[in-house]
Amino acid sequence: MEMEVKILDIDIEDVRKRMKDAGAELVKDEDQENMIFDFPDGRLLKERGYARIRTVKDRRDGSILHTMTTKRMLSQEKYKVMEEHEAVISSGEEGEGIFRALGLELSHVIRKSRESFRYKDTLVEIDINEKEFFPVPYLEVESASEDELEETVRLLGYTMADATSRTMYEIMRDMGLVKGDDFGF
Repeated sequence: MEMEVKILDIDIEDVRKRMKDAGAELVKDEDQENMIFDFPDGRLLKERGYARIRTVKDRRDGSILHTMTTKRMLSQEKYKVMEEHEAVISSGEEGEGIFRALGLELSHVIRKSRESFRYKDTLVEIDINEKEFFPVPYLEVESASEDELEETVRLLGYTMADATSRTMYEIMRDMGLVKGDDFGF
């Protein structure tokens, strides 16, 4: 399980500098394609979860990794707390075949770049989505420790008041980027 918050409309260069100054390690520099699947009735998203096939191209060495993931939200009070199950697969087509055999359909595709830094046991991720999907860069700060998550948010120059536990879909709906039913909620 992970605790996660998002911080929107960030200064990317400032975040990179703060991570470097803190001795954080760059652990990912990648381009992603995220294929989101759901049942025809949209029950996974309605129940605050999803199924995903992710294809990652590492910009450092050119390697490609495919994963198949399911996530389900357990709590969204102070932090977003997710139950996650993930497996490495040999190809996106393999995972897509499994999801389709289970009755899921492709809901949408999200492409983004991601830089991830490891600070202590916390992951700080700079996400830049295709502008058509989400127009501003944002941070995801993930940790198993509430204290370390809050420490990392402060280290980045933000407060917990700047952070949100809302999902991307809720944020997009609140920003008027999608209608409430565009993603099944």
